[in-house]
Amino acid sequence: MSLTVAQKKIAIGSFLGWSLDGYDIVLMLLVVPSISQLFFPSQDPVFSILATFASYTVTLIMRPLGSVIFGIYGDKFGRKKSMIITILGFSVATFAVGLLPTYAVVGVLAPILLIMVRLIQGIFAGGEWGSGAVLTIESIPKQKRGLLSGFLQSGFSFGFLLAAISFQIITIIFPGYLFEEFGWRILFFTGIIPGFVALFVRLSMDESPLWIKKSKEDGLEKTPLRSIVFGIHRKEFLLCAAIMTGLVYMYHGSISILPTYLEQFGNFEKEQIALVMIYATASSWVGMIFTGWLSQKIGRKKSMLIFVFVSILISIPLASAILDNVYGLVLYVIVFAFVISTASGPIPAYFSERFPTQIRNSAAGFSYNAGLIFGSWSPLIALYLISSVSKQMIPVALGINIIIGAIILIIPTILSRETRDVDL
Repeated sequence: MSLTVAQKKIAIGSFLGWSLDGYDIVLMLLVVPSISQLFFPSQDPVFSILATFASYTVTLIMRPLGSVIFGIYGDKFGRKKSMIITILGFSVATFAVGLLPTYAVVGVLAPILLIMVRLIQGIFAGGEWGSGAVLTIESIPKQKRGLLSGFLQSGFSFGFLLAAISFQIITIIFPGYLFEEFGWRILFFTGIIPGFVALFVRLSMDESPLWIKKSKEDGLEKTPLRSIVFGIHRKEFLLCAAIMTGLVYMYHGSISILPTYLEQFGNFEKEQIALVMIYATASSWVGMIFTGWLSQKIGRKKSMLIFVFVSILISIPLASAILDNVYGLVLYVIVFAFVISTASGPIPAYFSERFPTQIRNSAAGFSYNAGLIFGSWSPLIALYLISSVSKQMIPVALGINIIIGAIILIIPTILSRETRDVDL
C-alpha cells in the first residue's frame, strides 16, 4: 500500500522535526571538548567537560515538562498546531546558543545564560516527538506503521549524521583555535535552516483524521495528565517510561558519548572523530529504519529484545576495538552503532498503539520523555566511570554502562503487551 501525498507530507514533516532535535543534540556533544573551557573554565579539564555535559543533560531533563505542556495542547487543539509551535521555538533556541557570550566576556553569567537557553530549548524539544509520532502513526495504514515508525525515529540519527558532516566541514574551514573562537557558533547558527524547512512542510500538512473525528464527537479528555499518571493508563505509562529509560540510557551511553570518548581517551583528532561519527550515525539511521520494519514482521517486542541481547554481547569487545583504533575501525563503528543504538525504531508505533486517541499525544509524548529523567544521565555516568579506572579498563567501563541500560530495558519490555495488530 502506497502513501498518499498528504500522508507523505506528514511523515516528512515529523521526520524533519525529529532530525532537527538530533542535529542540535549532536552539535552540543561534538563541541563539548572545545567549548567546555569557554563556559566552565577550570584547571581540571575533566571538571569542565562534566559541567558542560550537565548543561546538555539539563535540556533532556526539561523535556518531560515540554511533553506535558505540548502533549495536552496537541490533545486539545490538534497535533499540527502543537508541531508548528515546537519547531519555531526549538529552531530559535538552537540559533541563540551561537549568540551566547563566553566566561571571558561576562563571567559567571555565561554558564547561567547557556543553561537558561538549554532549559527553554528542552521544553520545546519535549513537545516535538510526541506530536510528530502520534500524527504520523494516526495518519497511515496499519501495515505501514512499523516501517514509518522506524523512519520517523531514525530522524534523530539523520540529524546526528547532518551534524557530524557539518562539524567536519566547519573544522576544516576553521581549524585549531579558529574553531574555539567562532567556528562552534556557526555550527549552531546552521540549526535554523532545517527548522525553517520543517516549518514550511508542516504548514501544508493535514491534521490527524482520528483526532478530528474524536474532537467532533466531543470525545476529548479534559484532564489527560490525570488519566495517564493516576488513572487507568498508569501501568502502560510506567512501562513505557521504563522502556524509554533503558533505550535512552543505551543510546546516550554509546553514540552520544562517542565523540568525547574518542578525543579524551583515544587521542583522536577532530577530523577523525567527525569521520567516525558520520559512519556511526549513518549506521544508526539505517538501523532504526530496519528495526521498525522488522517490528512489523515479528512484533515490536521481539525486534527490540533481539537487538538488546546482542548489545550485551558486543558492547565491551567493540568499545575496546574502537578505542584502540585497530584495523577495521570503520566496520567496528558501523556494527557498534547499528546494534546498540537502534532498538528504538518501533517506539513511535509501539507507544501510539498503547493509548486511546483522546490522550495519545500527551501519553505517548510524556512516556517517551519521562525516560529522559534518568536515562539522560548515562553520558555523565559513563564519563565518571571511564575517568575512574585504569587505561586498560576504560572500554570495559563504557561497555558495562551500556549493559546497565540494556538490563533496564529488558524487564519492562518483557512485561509489556504486544501491539502490532492493534487498531487505533
